[in-house]
Amino acid sequence: MAKRDFYDVLGVPKGSSESDLKKAYRKKAMELHPDRNKDKPDTEAQFKEVNEAYDVLKDAEKKAAYDRFGHAAFEGGHGGPQGFNRGSGGGDFSSAFSDVFEDLFGDFMGGGRGGQQRAARGSDLRYNLKISLEEAFSGKQKAISVQSSVACETCRGTGAEGGAEPSNCPTCSGMGKVRAQQGFFTVERTCPTCSGRGQIINNPCKSCAGAGRKQKERSLSVNIPAGVETGTRIRLAGEGDAGMRGGPAGDLYIFIEVRDHPIFEREGANLFCRIPVSFATTALGGEIEAPTIDGGRSRVKIPAGSQNGKQMRLRSKGMPALRGGAEGDLYIELAIETPVNLSAKQKELLREFEVLGKNNNPEGSNFFSKVKTFWDGMKGRPYSFLGSPVQKI
Repeated sequence: MAKRDFYDVLGVPKGSSESDLKKAYRKKAMELHPDRNKDKPDTEAQFKEVNEAYDVLKDAEKKAAYDRFGHAAFEGGHGGPQGFNRGSGGGDFSSAFSDVFEDLFGDFMGGGRGGQQRAARGSDLRYNLKISLEEAFSGKQKAISVQSSVACETCRGTGAEGGAEPSNCPTCSGMGKVRAQQGFFTVERTCPTCSGRGQIINNPCKSCAGAGRKQKERSLSVNIPAGVETGTRIRLAGEGDAGMRGGPAGDLYIFIEVRDHPIFEREGANLFCRIPVSFATTALGGEIEAPTIDGGRSRVKIPAGSQNGKQMRLRSKGMPALRGGAEGDLYIELAIETPVNLSAKQKELLREFEVLGKNNNPEGSNFFSKVKTFWDGMKGRPYSFLGSPVQKI
């Protein structure tokens, strides 16, 4: 059976660029890969055909020979030029597919060809810091203790005794990867000897056991700006884990959690404070002292006849804005207390007040007036036990 034209196999016109050839091969290889077509045995032959076509067309010399002589260019002794014999046929799949595989995953898997050991940035660290509402209000310089990796001072981070440079791994020749044949194609794996680093340490540092880093507890000072709230994140650049092989250190992120306060509740920059007030004070009017988050106190006038839950605002007595802007306010909520443990005299006075104060409760009078109207409107209407009108059958 005559071989198909390599350009037709890849689905590209003759004279296509190297980039177009690679894109076409990538698409075909993914589409016809045997692992994706286990129920279609015919695709294996097509897959080999695609690899053979790309292996020729990706090489400038082979491509030029194919463009001039066609398939005869690779059939020694049949009129084509010598020097391009492709062996047993089917193409060098490992060479063809690895080009695309590295193009897709090279950087992600630790680099392409010649995978020499790269400097690696250290990991970022997280530290959860709890502070009081007072500290969030005023801001504070706070000392913390962090466990992290630091560069070994003995080997200066190389991992080798005396700071000597590592040598190339003999298993992978410094590539960081080894190839294994599986069926008709080759798979690259991380080198088991050097774990993909491409280098080994013949004489590991005794201080860090060849790691190049050591765990150490460090004391740091964190500046907590005024106005922070739960969820605020503070970044300390370069205070994370030390980098590998001379790479930069990671960052340390401080996550703030503001503890609940026994007096104040916070919503954004505003504070809320619920203050118990006597019945007499709200009825007759008076003054109370309201605490403020800065440790001070403010005198607040209570208008006569104030009802339970009434709120009054103290401007600019809340929390400062974290990124500039106006300060929040403090809202005072009145909580009228019902007297308890009454004496006989107090009970007598309250009963007398109840008799004399029938016209002193406008809200209650209005409510019960509405209730009476509702009940009057319901008279004469048949209702079931569940409240729905009774249906006549």
